[in-house]
Amino acid sequence: MRITKTPYSHEILKRIGLLYNVEREIKGRPPDERIAMREEKSMIIIDELKEYLQSIQGKISGKSPLAGAIRYALNRWAALTTYIHDGTVEIDNNIAERAMRPIALGRKNYLFAGSDRGGETAASFYSLIETCKLNNINPLEYLADVLNRIADHPIKKIDQLLPHNWNNTQAAS
Repeated sequence: MRITKTPYSHEILKRIGLLYNVEREIKGRPPDERIAMREEKSMIIIDELKEYLQSIQGKISGKSPLAGAIRYALNRWAALTTYIHDGTVEIDNNIAERAMRPIALGRKNYLFAGSDRGGETAASFYSLIETCKLNNINPLEYLADVLNRIADHPIKKIDQLLPHNWNNTQAAS
């Protein structure tokens, strides 16, 4: 993507930076506190950003990359601002992007999974590993424990071994 060096783009980036400043301030807080802070501080910035984007839309060439980005943002404004009123939603999808990076980097390696079944197995393990990470669980510790216990674990209680329910101190029941 070509970088646009205009006063408009600098002003837009400055305002977006203010939104990220609020996010740094509320990082790690409970969802209700995040909503309150966002509604108090970010909502004003968001509203002013929208007004600014609308005001400059007619002042720049409609074919420019900046105009395309502005149209894209304004057409998806409701989705872009969802995070304001939901304390469980992040301002961006960077967490998901970082989680997907190893998969994208290894894409060519997956051509050598051996078979469709091998690819499905690899996908299952990647899903388990990423779910462990999302639940602050060491994937190696989790997999070692579950693989040691799964043969003797009651099938009706198999959900206890899913990453979001797993406890490495629990005894096999």
